[in-house]
Amino acid sequence: MNYDVKVHVTLKEGVLDPQGSAVKTSLHHLGFAGVEDVRIGKVMNLRIEGTKDSVDGQVKEMCDKLLANPVIEDYTYEIEEVVST
Repeated sequence: MNYDVKVHVTLKEGVLDPQGSAVKTSLHHLGFAGVEDVRIGKVMNLRIEGTKDSVDGQVKEMCDKLLANPVIEDYTYEIEEVVST
């Protein structure tokens, strides 16, 4: 079985986000004064073969070892079965 996995990695609360601050400032200059905060993150899309349980374990291990820095980043992920047509 194949699964599509979407991994969301964001900075932990309290970690400075200079890129987010720069985007917020630019948005304000463009007239979007209502934007109160911007946090920049990343999204990774993976396709993995296996059982749902094995894929879940693999994704957690990938995030802990490579895809996210657990000292300064949090991550979440979604697993969806690929339906063949």
